[in-house]
Amino acid sequence: MKINRHDKILELVSTRDIETQEELVRLLLESGVKVTQATVSRDIRELNLTKITGENGRQKYIVLGRSDSESGRAMRYARMLREAVISSDTAKNFLIIRTNPGMASVVGAAIDAIGLNALVGCLAGDDTVFCAFKEDADATQALAELQEKLELAAEEKNGRKNRK
Repeated sequence: MKINRHDKILELVSTRDIETQEELVRLLLESGVKVTQATVSRDIRELNLTKITGENGRQKYIVLGRSDSESGRAMRYARMLREAVISSDTAKNFLIIRTNPGMASVVGAAIDAIGLNALVGCLAGDDTVFCAFKEDADATQALAELQEKLELAAEEKNGRKNRK
């Protein structure tokens, strides 16, 4: 799954000094992620990875413009949501999110990590996430936040296409 692979790449790049695509492929394979060099090459572009010279004078991959700040994490979650979410709506104090098959748990984890205000909890099936909120208005606000994140991810994707 692309989102899981991207997460693993980001984890590896943030915890190790990786010099080459071949090294990244090897580490992914050792981690149980089946991948080809061509796929890793595309992932590097999509994740906005670049090489810098490290303190030891050797090259290593980093995420360009990424920090462990709130905005960096928010953009990553926005990308995950954009890839997985089909639709979303509210019903009283619930936010119901329809996803591509098999993606609900990823979306539920992203929602939990985002930390929406007044979120009581999320339940994820195969293609549906139910998020419970304290009040009806909280669910409505969460829907607006989710839609904003999806729009942000779409704008970022379109910006990358225009730069190519």
